[in-house]
Amino acid sequence: MNREHGQPVEPPQDLRERSFRFALRVLRVVQALPRDTVGFVVGRQLARAGTSIGANIEEAHGSHSRAEFVRRMNIARGSARETLYWLRLTAELGLIPRRRMEEILVESDELVRILVTVVKRLRASEAGEE
Repeated sequence: MNREHGQPVEPPQDLRERSFRFALRVLRVVQALPRDTVGFVVGRQLARAGTSIGANIEEAHGSHSRAEFVRRMNIARGSARETLYWLRLTAELGLIPRRRMEEILVESDELVRILVTVVKRLRASEAGEE
């Protein structure tokens, strides 16, 4: 539901649920990583970035202003890009077999694309309001 002129807006319910489910998948990947130095470093970064997406979408949902909503969605977008990076690194290093990583890589790329579109539209609507 969008509200006009500086009022808060809300992310679509399905995006909130999708980012939550994605965070669960990311944490399962982290649990499956090797328990060595590389697995620890990658896992820590991946867990932080992958859970940040949904957390920031939830924070956007509770925003008190449109500017705060846009800022939180932009943070979620950045976290989605970072998560894709760490997932790609996990696959390329062979920390988890690439074939097991394919679905989450696709999902991660889709979340990036969705959030890029959301942020672009929000910024375009802000520019139109001025």
